[in-house]
Amino acid sequence: MSLVTTKQMLLDAQKGHYAIGAFNVENMEMVMAVVAAAEELNSPVIMQTTPSTVKYAGLDYFFANAKVAAQNAKVPVAIHLDHGNSFDLAMQALRTGYTSIMIDGSHELFEDNIRITKSVVDACHSSNVPVEGELGKVGGKEDGLDGGEGGYTDPLEAKEFVEKTGVTSLAVGIGTAHGVYVGEPHVDVERLSLIKEQVTIPLVLHGTSGVPDETVKECIKRGICKVNYATDLRIAFSSGVIEVLHAHPETIDPKKYCSVGRNKVKEYVKKKILICGSQDKGNNF
Repeated sequence: MSLVTTKQMLLDAQKGHYAIGAFNVENMEMVMAVVAAAEELNSPVIMQTTPSTVKYAGLDYFFANAKVAAQNAKVPVAIHLDHGNSFDLAMQALRTGYTSIMIDGSHELFEDNIRITKSVVDACHSSNVPVEGELGKVGGKEDGLDGGEGGYTDPLEAKEFVEKTGVTSLAVGIGTAHGVYVGEPHVDVERLSLIKEQVTIPLVLHGTSGVPDETVKECIKRGICKVNYATDLRIAFSSGVIEVLHAHPETIDPKKYCSVGRNKVKEYVKKKILICGSQDKGNNF
């Protein structure tokens, strides 16, 4: 199956009251793990790369990995630019073949966020590539992203933002944060419901690693259709590598420790697909 866009994935999730897991991948093994987990559970899946990850290896490297994985997969797979930080990077991802683009103008003033987001939407429209915007900063620091203390999304501003930009999905600020949490996050689910009353497009939850599963499920009930996971995938992969090298420090074959890391990522992704409720939805395409 070739790579697909996220548009129909998220519309189906919205209609069916479940969410699609979006998993940040850092290497070939993580790509393999995410797709293998999705296939086992017959779930659509989204793989993501951030600007920092792209800087490390290049859009073409990650796209090539995702393309091969999708071609061999029995479920729908999309490749998404996460937190695109400029019009130029968004266009590079579009030209490379990414099937979903996020432009994050949440650090800008409201009107400037609208302007830059609309420019990306307009550019992607002719290619039928969906665009995710963000309103209200997701806090925390991770992978070159610095959301500070974050900022909550105003429901009425969300309505205006969606109408003026034409985005196909919206990442909202409701108290989640990137990176590792200190203590349990306070997620404003009531605010999420108010946002859902104002906009009709699928909503996106960022900074979900470390958020209790029951809270994620509640957010999905209230309108979240895409759930992003990043930090915990890194932790899972690294723990597998460390486990092997601690037990067998003489190991020099990367396949031996990377395969253990891959398996740990796969098991983590399977658990989160079940939390999102997208299992057995892979035949919708």
